[in-house]
Amino acid sequence: MSGEIKGYVNDLTKAFNTGVSYMMPVVVVGGIFLALSLAGGDATAGKGMVVTNPFLQNIGSIGTAGFAMMIPILAGYIAYSIAGKPGIAPGMITGFIANTPIGDNHVQTGFLGAMLMGVMCGFLGRWVKKWDVGNTLKVIMPILILPIFTTFVVAMVYIYVLVEPIGWIMRGLIDMLSGLQGGSALILGLIVGAMAAFDMGGPVNKTATAFTLALMAEGIYEPNGAYRIAVAIPPLGVGLSTFISRKKWEQADRQMGLIGITEGAIPFAVKSLKTVLPSIIIGSAVGAGLGMIHGVQCMVPHGGLIVLPAVSHAAAWYAIDMAIGVLVTALCLHVLRPTVSQKDK
Repeated sequence: MSGEIKGYVNDLTKAFNTGVSYMMPVVVVGGIFLALSLAGGDATAGKGMVVTNPFLQNIGSIGTAGFAMMIPILAGYIAYSIAGKPGIAPGMITGFIANTPIGDNHVQTGFLGAMLMGVMCGFLGRWVKKWDVGNTLKVIMPILILPIFTTFVVAMVYIYVLVEPIGWIMRGLIDMLSGLQGGSALILGLIVGAMAAFDMGGPVNKTATAFTLALMAEGIYEPNGAYRIAVAIPPLGVGLSTFISRKKWEQADRQMGLIGITEGAIPFAVKSLKTVLPSIIIGSAVGAGLGMIHGVQCMVPHGGLIVLPAVSHAAAWYAIDMAIGVLVTALCLHVLRPTVSQKDK
C-alpha cells in the first residue's frame, strides 16, 4: 500500500509541475502586456492605474486574455500529465468553470479549484481509459466518450458539491493575505524567500512558485513581487561574493549574471553546501521580507533586474531590496567560507 500511495504522490507532484510549466509562458505573456498597458496609464485615487489610450487598452486586452487563460491551461495540463491527451479538454473546461462565478452566490474558486479539477479529470480519465470496450467504441473513446463523460462527472461534482467549500477556503485565504501588513507581511516574505532559495528550483521552490502564481490569479501581486526578488538573490549574491571575497573562491567560480535564475547557485552549493545554502536562504529571506514590507508588485513569474519594467508598484524598492539581499548573501559567505588556501591545507 505504501508503494501505491508513493506512486500517487509522484503522479501528483509530476502533474502540478507539468501544469505550472505549461502555464508559465501564458502568465509571462499576459503579465508583460498588462504591465506595458498599465505603464502608460494615469494614477487615480481609488481606481489605481486607469488606461485611456486606445492602443494601450488593446495591449491590456492581450494581457487580460493571458491571465484569463492561465487557470484553464493549468488544469488542462495537470489532467494531461495524469491521463494523457484525452485529459486536456476536460481539464481546461472544468478549469475555466472553476475560474468563473457559479451559482446564486457567484462563487469563484480560481487557482485552487482549477488544480483540484485537473487532478479529478486526470484520475477519472485514466480510469475510463482502462475500460474494456469493443473495437468499435475504442476508436471514439479518446475523442468522444472519455472527454464527455469526464467533463460531465467532474463539472457536476464541482458545481453541486465542491464549489462552496473551496470558495470559502479561497475567500478566507484572500482576505487574510490582502490584509497583511507590517510584521505579518514580513513573516510571509521571509518564508517565501527562504523557500525560494532552499532547494534552488526543487520541490520547495516550485511550491512557493505555485503559491505566488495562485495569488496572482486572484489579483494579489505582492507575494510574487517578494518571491521574484528572492529567486534572483542566490546567483547574484554568490557572484558578488566571488568579487569582494576573491581569496575564498577559485578562479573558475568567479562568474555572475543579471537574470533571476535560482538554479545558477547550484554549482556553487554543490561544492560547499554548508556555506552556500545558509547564505542564500538568509539573503533571499531578507530581500523577500523587505519586498513584502514595501508592497512590491511584479506582474510576471520571473525574477531579476530583467523584469524591472514589469514591476507595477514600488519598482525602486524592488531593485533596492534585491541589492540588500544580494549584499547580505555575500556578507554571509564572507563570514562562513574559509580562504581557498586554508581549505586546501
